Amino acid sequence: MLVMVTSLILLICVLVGVAFLTLLERKVLGYIQIRKGPNKVGFIGILQPFSDAIKLFTKEQTLPFMSNFNIYYFSPVLNLLISLFLWISMPFMSVLVSFNYSVLFFLSIASLGVYTVMLAGWSSNSNYAMLGGLRSVAQTISYEVSLSLIFMSFIFLIMSMNLLDFTKYQNYIWFIFLSLPLCFMWVISSLAETNRTPFDFAEGESELVSGFNVEYSSGGFAFIFLAEYSSILFMSMICCLLFLGGNIVSWLFFVKLVFMSFFWIWVRGTLPRFRYDKLMYLAWKSFLPNSLNFIIFYFSMKMVVLILLF
Repeated sequence: MLVMVTSLILLICVLVGVAFLTLLERKVLGYIQIRKGPNKVGFIGILQPFSDAIKLFTKEQTLPFMSNFNIYYFSPVLNLLISLFLWISMPFMSVLVSFNYSVLFFLSIASLGVYTVMLAGWSSNSNYAMLGGLRSVAQTISYEVSLSLIFMSFIFLIMSMNLLDFTKYQNYIWFIFLSLPLCFMWVISSLAETNRTPFDFAEGESELVSGFNVEYSSGGFAFIFLAEYSSILFMSMICCLLFLGGNIVSWLFFVKLVFMSFFWIWVRGTLPRFRYDKLMYLAWKSFLPNSLNFIIFYFSMKMVVLILLF
């Protein structure tokens, strides 16, 4: 019962965090483009996310002609559920679910997000949505390979699949100082995984008119974006755990988490969209060989240490 209650509190906090992350994004993008962000609703726009939510959920829900209604309707809900379900693997030293295979849980649940995007694009019965869905599937699958391989290098370092163990091994030195290239590759792959600029091909506004979510309006549209921002927060949290110390009981952990989320927004305001073929080359011809080399390197280091010890 206590696990259920604490999980519910965590998910409510995540949703509130997602609401204010959208506000942060609009403010930061406003200042990057030398203008004000939302500043009318409440003090310095602090209530803007709530008015946006009310506006989105009270708008008329459109249903595309000849769309596959059930799948079209449930894809955004499932998308949000999967991205919130990821948060169960967040390690806590208290009662919450801190299980030994949380890395496997994270990789398994993260790979399910592809299906909802694919089904959302297909069931809309729109060429643009279908193209956006196909792009997203190709991109996400490509970067999931490098994500899991990069994770494997870190697993070799600590020889555990529990995310909580990353905090124990970074008491004296953060992993970002031990494996800087891997950390950069992880952040870039996370950007591609969450469909964010410069890899937002699933929502290529300039050529696909918003991509796989083009036919969604009202609540469905809101759910898709809630899922996206929830994934951004989660990936920021994983970045802090993996290579920024990850001391979950310290308030500094949450400062680092906010900084990583800010980095996601900063990238959006700064970089133009990547070319699609270059994105694929980056995944298969750069990240894949590099991450495999790092795995061999860390594995051989581990073997040397074991031989010296025994």
